[in-house]
Amino acid sequence: MADKRDYYEVLGVSKDASADDLKRAYRKLAKQYHPDMNPGDKTAEAKFKEVNEAYEVLNDPAKRQRYDQFGHAGIDPSYGAGGGGFGGAGGFGGFDVGDIFESFFGGGFGGFGGSNRTRNPNAPIRGNDINVTIGLSFMEAAKGCKQKIQIQRLEQCETCGGTGAKKGTSPETCSECGGTGQVKVQQRTPIGIIQTTRTCTRCNGKGKVIKEPCSSCRGMGRVRHSRTLEVSVPAGIDDGQTFMLRGQGDQGINGGPAGDVNIMVTLRPDELFERDGFDVWCDIPITFSQAVLGDEITVPTIDGKVKYEVPEGTQSGTVFRLRNKGIQYVNGRGRGDQYVKVNIEVPRNLSSKQKDVLKDFEKLSSDKNYEKRKTFFDRLKDAMK
Repeated sequence: MADKRDYYEVLGVSKDASADDLKRAYRKLAKQYHPDMNPGDKTAEAKFKEVNEAYEVLNDPAKRQRYDQFGHAGIDPSYGAGGGGFGGAGGFGGFDVGDIFESFFGGGFGGFGGSNRTRNPNAPIRGNDINVTIGLSFMEAAKGCKQKIQIQRLEQCETCGGTGAKKGTSPETCSECGGTGQVKVQQRTPIGIIQTTRTCTRCNGKGKVIKEPCSSCRGMGRVRHSRTLEVSVPAGIDDGQTFMLRGQGDQGINGGPAGDVNIMVTLRPDELFERDGFDVWCDIPITFSQAVLGDEITVPTIDGKVKYEVPEGTQSGTVFRLRNKGIQYVNGRGRGDQYVKVNIEVPRNLSSKQKDVLKDFEKLSSDKNYEKRKTFFDRLKDAMK
């Protein structure tokens, strides 16, 4: 893992980037490298996973703080395991950084000590969330669908049963603190000898030590597994929105609950429809004669084709509304509307006979047949006076 790229570099943002900056950068890169957009491209697939991993960490304030402070070792339990690593109780490399400051300042300096000193390292800790992005077609998002996703999550080590100790052994009571997780320290000060209590550095406050770590999890008690999950995409979900699989993220520590899987949706463009919230828009070309005389036309909707009566004298760009033909509200009742914009297509490659008929038609027409034309020239006449 030493060759991992910096997460800020992966997303192309600065270290003081806001949550909105992160989201914008992530959505742009997720779309660029999404497997649906790059079928068979292993390089794009690798970059897509790298982008997801970076966003998962930087979008979580707690993970981001640990990453900013300790780098990759601060957010991945398997990083550097076997040599002390990054302990869940504030330990790093086998000792508690806070103890250095506590010995001089009595704790609570620069974010060390304080809450870490009073937190019970054996208390249940919730597992981390996992962020995933899936690409959907317009209709899959509008109607809902089933999708399969692949995740990498931390699960209890089957070899040691989550103890972190080699099979056939178990964690032993810490000889330094006698299993209490705390030790008493006496300090000589100008006002006399002061006795304080601090977290045991040998066991990081757990009260137990692992002399023979499990070879599978290297003493962490959890290992990372690849899992395929089937998810039900809710009907009506939109581009950039997220839905959740509860309890499917990383397993918790000390009996804590598992995290969740947050699934963000990106939509591929559709050939017929555009979306505006829960409303649907589409453009339909009609002929000159259909616009002049009126006609019954076929309109595509997300539920299939419907008939619509175009009134006589319809102008190009006119928008008609089809009530309740839009997208249903997510997890709610009702749905949006569909808006149909008609565009009059000017005919090309006319025969001589067709041209003659149009010329005769033009001779029989007057300003009363063209309201916009008459209004325009009236204004032009006034402007030229």
